[in-house]
Order: sequence, then structure tokens, then C-alpha cells
Amino acid sequence: MASTIVLKRRITSIKNTRQITKAMQLVSASKLRRAQEYATRSRAYADLANELLTRLSGIGEVERQPLFTKRPVKTRLYVVVTSNSGLAGAYNANVLKQLTRGLQADQDAKIRTSVIVIGSRGAQFVRRLHGVELLAAYSSYGDQPTANDIRPLLNTIVEQYKTESADEVRILFTKFKSTVSQEAQSQQLLPAQALAADASTEAISNFEPDAETVVDQVAIRLIEAQLWQAVLESLASEHAMRMVAMKNATDNAKELIDDYTLELNTARQAAITQELAEITGGAEALNG
Repeated sequence: MASTIVLKRRITSIKNTRQITKAMQLVSASKLRRAQEYATRSRAYADLANELLTRLSGIGEVERQPLFTKRPVKTRLYVVVTSNSGLAGAYNANVLKQLTRGLQADQDAKIRTSVIVIGSRGAQFVRRLHGVELLAAYSSYGDQPTANDIRPLLNTIVEQYKTESADEVRILFTKFKSTVSQEAQSQQLLPAQALAADASTEAISNFEPDAETVVDQVAIRLIEAQLWQAVLESLASEHAMRMVAMKNATDNAKELIDDYTLELNTARQAAITQELAEITGGAEALNG
């Protein structure tokens, strides 16, 4: 059994840790409310963008547009959304596992791969991979990202596809479903296509001024909407998973404090019992 001094130090240390995890839990809960509101509010716009892509995909003229052109996949570009910090449960691990499975499948199919990472955690992981090009690494966009924040990333993706440096672009992110449920997903960005298999493919018949002009101006904005939504979903998922992880850590700290407090009381009682025994024995020796 550890000494009372060691037990007191352990209890104090755990109490300090519990204060930190509790504060992080409250901060994440506050950030989650805003991030969840942003992600939920923009889903209607992302769904509309998907619907428009579905309708554009049904037009014959669109197939000749650079962003809709389908090519045999010889090079695939992944955009991976992670965080700058840890302590968020399996948030980063789930996305990186999704990336690992994709890289393994590409390696088996003899497909060259390159990666663009959002967040330092993903960049650290990709740098250790052999045979995978880290094309760019962007810092996490913070708690209130704007469209201007993701525009450099969007321009890089579009340029990579138009110049045929990548034949397919996929984004790996974490979709926010609820506070206790988040799912890592892989979504194709380019070539532009519909995401929903059961979506309507009714073609648009009238364009002003013409189909080429409309597609050039609209397609990039629709892809931007999908990219933007993926970032917002990931941000809400990160705060939710960090809040849950910190709550679990706080609860575990409380249990440890209770266990060590019980052990400390037992040690104190044993020490008192031993002292009483020694005093009693000494008194009897003197009387004898």
C-alpha cells in the first residue's frame, strides 16, 4: 500500500487534471452549439447544390466541361479534414483510418495518390507515409470559418483536376449526426456528380445565355458548397467528440479520486491502529 504522502499527491494531481478536463468539456459544449447551428443551417444549401449538380449531370453538353469530364483514374487526390489538437476521442483516428483504407486500395490498383490535409494532426500522419505525396497542408480553419478561408483550397483542387494532375478528387471528413454519433465519410468532389443515387436526373432544357457559360460559372460554386459543408460537419463533430471525451475523462477522474481517498483513509486507519498497538504494548511492558 502506498504511503499517505504519495496518496495525497496523487489525489491533488488528479483533482487538478479534473479541473482542466471539466473546463475543456464546458468550452467544447459552448463551441458545439454554434458549430452545430452552422452545420445544420447550411445543409439545405448543400442539398440544393447537390440537386443542381444532379440536373447538370443529365445534360449532354456538360460532359465536355473540364470539371464534369470523367477520366480513367490513374491519380487520385484526397482532401483530409482533421484537427490541430488532440483530446477529441477518435475524431482524427476515424478519418485517418478511412484514408489508410483508400491508400491501400489505390496501391493495390496501381493508382498514384496525393493528399491535401486540413489540420496539423493529419499532416503529421501523412508525412510518415511512404509513397504518398503531401501536396499541401492547411491549418484548421478555427471555430468560425468563412468562405474566403476555404477558397485557396478550392482553387488548388480545381487546378489539380483541370490540369489532369488528378483524375479524381475525394474529401474525407466526419459527418455530424448527433452529439453522440459522428461518422467518417468519403465523398467525391471531382469529377462533379450527384451524391444521391435516387436523385432526379431530369435535364434542364433552357439556359441563359448558354449552357457553357452557366456551367462554368455555377459548377465551381456548387463544388465549393460541398467542400464548405464538409468543413462545417467536421467542425461540429470535432467539438462533439471532444466534449464527450472530456466528460468521460472528468468522470474517470472522479472515480479515481474516490478510490484513492478510500485507500488514503484505509492507510490512515492502519497507521492509527499500529500506533495504538505500539502504545499499548509499551505501557504493558512498563507495567510488567
